[in-house]
Amino acid sequence: MPYQPQKMRFGSFITPYHPIQENPTLTIERDMQLVQYLDELGYDEAWIGEHHSAGYEVISSPELFIAGVAGRTKHIRFGTGVNSLTYHHPLILADRIAQLDHQVRGRLIFGSGPGQLPTDAFMMGIDPMQQRRMMNESLECLIDLFEGKTVTRQTDWFTLREARLQILPYQAPRMEMSVACAVTPTGPVTAGRLGLGMLSLAVSTPIGFTALGDHWGVYEEAAKKAGKAATRDSWRVVINMHIAETREQALADIEWGIMDLVKYMRGLRGSISNDQNIGKVKTAKEAVDIMTTEGMGTFGVALVGTPQDAIAHIEKLQKQSGGFGTLMFLAHNCADFEATKKSYELFARHVVPHFQNSNRNRAASLDWARDNSEIIYGGIVNAMKQAITDHEKAKAIK
Repeated sequence: MPYQPQKMRFGSFITPYHPIQENPTLTIERDMQLVQYLDELGYDEAWIGEHHSAGYEVISSPELFIAGVAGRTKHIRFGTGVNSLTYHHPLILADRIAQLDHQVRGRLIFGSGPGQLPTDAFMMGIDPMQQRRMMNESLECLIDLFEGKTVTRQTDWFTLREARLQILPYQAPRMEMSVACAVTPTGPVTAGRLGLGMLSLAVSTPIGFTALGDHWGVYEEAAKKAGKAATRDSWRVVINMHIAETREQALADIEWGIMDLVKYMRGLRGSISNDQNIGKVKTAKEAVDIMTTEGMGTFGVALVGTPQDAIAHIEKLQKQSGGFGTLMFLAHNCADFEATKKSYELFARHVVPHFQNSNRNRAASLDWARDNSEIIYGGIVNAMKQAITDHEKAKAIK
């Protein structure tokens, strides 16, 4: 039986992906409006990416975005999804995150990774072969800084000399922290060793789905060796998904913008895209068919269907992984904004209650009323008859 959290959480992972022909000011505003809408619908989390090249993933600073949208929301928590640690001096990044945690009154989750886009690393002269090692070095220092410790450390890419934060994070002893995990065991090992949560980003790819169970085993073993607690509640998974009232409508919805996503992947991967079905696509229908059957590169196989399809898919993920605490949409922007909002609304109305047992007592109350209707409603009917009889008797006396 897969682990069942007391209350599964849901959210959106907003990288984001926006076509290069669109107004960048308006695309960022639309992302903010989406987060505001998610807050109104009762979603738990919104994660915001960091990218610096290739034109589509236009948010370069998740901290700036979160600071800007926080005042428009009331309850939703924000994740940096993720801060690319190899791009920043750890003291400066820690300082910014601590300040942001105060500004959002503790609604912050710190997500970390080595950096996703190789084009970002190339522009900064960072060797991709060193990024995972560099991430670990930075993350170890960040944990100590967030917890109020003084850090001295010398590496080949940063120096800390009696470094400390002048203000600690709003959350004590520090905010929740998570490590990005894709296919390799590096992320689960790091998360387990340091006692942090896992953020699984490649779940929709066939290899990422297969690795789910293995990742938990690697994470649990690393945590045990380090004397850390391993909890599935801090495990987050991100899936490529869009739902509508019918499967036909959902498929039609994502035809709207899927070729922009294909164009982006072709631009990133060049000739390599031919090996991942991307270069062969000619029409939106072909692209939708590939994304929902074979899978499309890092976006994997999309779940495109109805709320009931989403429930079945999440249950399949729970079985494969053994259970997790949070599930998030990947905000792919294949559908237009209204259809995207409708997808989130349908999910909140019909899928979230299924996994949070929101209607358990409502159903029990209705069952109880039905099972006892003869006694309860029979009494009401008898009381009404008696009232009429009493009234007639009173009239007769007069």
